Amino acid sequence: MDLRPILYINGLLLSILALSMVFPMLADLYFGYDDWMVFFSCLIITAFFGGALILGNMGHKFNINTRQAFLLTNSVWISLALFGSLPFWFSSLEMSFTDSFFESMSGITTTGSTVITGLDYAPKGILLWRAILQWLGGIGIIIMAMSILPFLKVGGMQIFKTELSENEKVLPRTASLASSIAIIYIFLTGLCAILYMMTGLEIFDAIAHALTTISTGGFSTFDTSFSHYTDLGPEIVCIIFMIIGGMPFVLYLKTIKGSWKSLINDSQVRWFISIIIFTTIFMSIYLSTKENMSIDESIRRSLFNIVSVMTGTGFGNGDFNAWGGFSVSIFFFLMVVGACAGSTSCGIKIFRFQVLYSVTKAQISSLLHPNGVFIPHYNGKPIPKDVPSSVMGFFFIYALGFSFLAMSLSFVGLDFITAMSGAATSISNVGPGLGDIIGPTGTFKPLPDSAKWILSLGMFIGRLEIFTILVMLSPKFWKG
Repeated sequence: MDLRPILYINGLLLSILALSMVFPMLADLYFGYDDWMVFFSCLIITAFFGGALILGNMGHKFNINTRQAFLLTNSVWISLALFGSLPFWFSSLEMSFTDSFFESMSGITTTGSTVITGLDYAPKGILLWRAILQWLGGIGIIIMAMSILPFLKVGGMQIFKTELSENEKVLPRTASLASSIAIIYIFLTGLCAILYMMTGLEIFDAIAHALTTISTGGFSTFDTSFSHYTDLGPEIVCIIFMIIGGMPFVLYLKTIKGSWKSLINDSQVRWFISIIIFTTIFMSIYLSTKENMSIDESIRRSLFNIVSVMTGTGFGNGDFNAWGGFSVSIFFFLMVVGACAGSTSCGIKIFRFQVLYSVTKAQISSLLHPNGVFIPHYNGKPIPKDVPSSVMGFFFIYALGFSFLAMSLSFVGLDFITAMSGAATSISNVGPGLGDIIGPTGTFKPLPDSAKWILSLGMFIGRLEIFTILVMLSPKFWKG
C-alpha cells in the first residue's frame, strides 16, 4: 500500500490544526494567561510534524483507492486527537495524558464529554481550544459523511451517492462540494455568534458557544452549561442552531442553488422535526403533570434538552436525571437515534430507521399478498439492493459495540447506569450520560483511567461509523 498520500493529507490537516492554535494563544495573551506559551510550543511541535509529512511526501500524483481511504480516515482522527491533546497536557490545568487525550478525542469527535471542572475560571485559551476542536471536527464529519462514507459504502451511506450525483453539473468534484459546505458552515457559525451577542452573551462566550453549537459538540465555557443563563434568548438561539446543525448540510447547498423545497421535501428532515415536536409535547405533558412544572417551564426544559440530546450536542439547562425514570428512558432512546446523516450530529442516524421501516413495511405487504411485488423506498426512490443489508449490518455491529463497551466499563468497576449510559453516550457521540457521576450535571473526571480509554475508543469508533475501523482489523485488508 502506498502510504504517501495518507501521510501527505495527515500533514496538511496537522498544519491546519497548528494554525488553529494561534487563536487560543492570542486569547491567552489578551486575557493575561501564561498558557499562551503552551500554545506557542504546541503550535511549533504540531507544525513541525505536519510540515515534515508534507515535504516528505509531496511532488507525487496521488490516486487514493478504497484501502487507502479506510486507512486515511482512521489515521486522520487519531493524529488530530493526539496532537490536539498537547495543549491540555502542558497547560496550567495539570491534566494527565489520559485526561488530555480523552478531552481532545471528545472534542474532535464532537462528543462533548469532559473531564475538566472549574470551567468558569479556566484559562480562556483552553476554553477556546476546546471549542475550536469541536468546530474543526464538525466540518470534518460533514465532509466525511457526504464524500468518503458513501464511497466506502459504510452502514448504508451509499444511498447518498445519488444525491451527490444529481448535482454533478453544479458540483463536479468532492473538493468543490467541501469548499461550498465549508462556506455555509462558516457563515452559520458567524450568524450564530452574532445572535448570541444580541441576546446578551459576552463576545468570547458568544464565539465559543457558536463554535460548539453549530458543530453540535456541546462544550460550554461554564460548568452549568446553559443553566448559567436565566434569560430565554440564548436558549432559543441555541435550539435553532442545534437543529440547523442536525440537518444535512448538502440540503442547504441545494436550497442556495435554487431548490427551495429540498429541506421541506426531504423525508429525513421531516422525521427529525416530527420526532422533536411529538417528543417535546409528550415530555411537556409528563413534566407538568408528574413533576408539577408550569406549562411554560416544562416546554422550555423539554424542548432544549430533547434537541440537545437528539443532535448529540450535550448542552443542558437542567438535570433531566431528576425528572424520573420515564424521562431518563426517553433521553436514552433519543441519544441512540441521533439526527440526520450529512450533519454534524451523531447516533445511528434517522435515515437508517427509515430504511428499516420501509423494508419491514414491504416485508409485511409481501406476507399479506404473496404474489405481489413490493419495493422499499427511501425519499420517494427505490432503495438500492445493497443498502438494506448494509443498514441491518450496521445495527448489529452497533449493538455489539455498545455491549462490548458496556461490559468493559462494568469490568473496570463502573456501576450499571454509568456503564450503560457511558457506552451509549460514547458510541453515539452525545456527551453527557445518565446517573449522578456522568449525568448532565456531572463530569467524567472521577472515572478511572481505564474507563476513559475505553470511552475514548467508543467515541472514535462511533464517529467513524464502526465499520470503518472493523475493516482495518481484517487480515485481508492488509494483504490487499
